[in-house]
Amino acid sequence: MEIDGYQFPDDLYYDKEHYWCRVEGDAVVMGTTDFAQKMAGEIVYVQFPLVGKSVTQGKPCGALESGKWVGRIYAVVSGKVVEVNEELEDNPELVNQGPYDRGWMIKVEPSNLEEDLKSLMQGDDLVQFVKSEIIRVAAEK
Repeated sequence: MEIDGYQFPDDLYYDKEHYWCRVEGDAVVMGTTDFAQKMAGEIVYVQFPLVGKSVTQGKPCGALESGKWVGRIYAVVSGKVVEVNEELEDNPELVNQGPYDRGWMIKVEPSNLEEDLKSLMQGDDLVQFVKSEIIRVAAEK
């Protein structure tokens, strides 16, 4: 789905920190949204949690840096980190080029998936949230 020029694939779940997740078998893949990467500008550095570390939904678990911004990576679901996208260490710009595919960040073995998914957005809820964020960002400029 496209919302005012920003892409949001329909099969993903989204949080209010501008991160997404996709369930793939026993793991959940996470990354940042098209909206967030465009707001941040060119990503120059990504810091991940260590594989094996537990992460908690809605809590910071890493960092992203662009030329004009440093921000936190937030866990979209709770669980144990089973993989990080090591390709981003040498090519952080992949987050900008394909935030939903080659720019994914972390894979987690979820500990409370069904409950975590209930607090995430899809469909109309996502559309309303993104439109309000576009207005908020425009007002800050």
